[in-house]
Amino acid sequence: MAEKIKKSEDDWRAQLTDEQFHVTRQHGTERAFTGKYNDCKDPGTYHCICCGHPLFDADHKFDSGTGWPSFYQPLNSDAVETQTDRSMLMQRTEVHCARCDAHLGHVFPDGPMPTGQRYCMNSVSMKLEPKAD
Repeated sequence: MAEKIKKSEDDWRAQLTDEQFHVTRQHGTERAFTGKYNDCKDPGTYHCICCGHPLFDADHKFDSGTGWPSFYQPLNSDAVETQTDRSMLMQRTEVHCARCDAHLGHVFPDGPMPTGQRYCMNSVSMKLEPKAD
């Protein structure tokens, strides 16, 4: 894994839209069914909107019916990191970019096989790089 990217809050604000900043740097969430990748079926690789780190393969995406793009596994074992999130009066597992610590969403143990995991991500935290023909 490459060295962590660290920037000041002002640097992140200058780089990101208000919504991107709120979700990725302040651990926000976009409204369900509003993200541009919720229904997207295009092939490619999803990258972190903050640092460009590759996160998820579109081949691992599935329709969870939750209103957020969902994947059953990350691109590889060092694409994302997790930590316990005790906000919202519940315990969840937060998913963030392994390279810049951007908040991406949460992972739940109710996904499809082969992993049984549902990585429920915010569209605004990612950018889809189309698969080259």
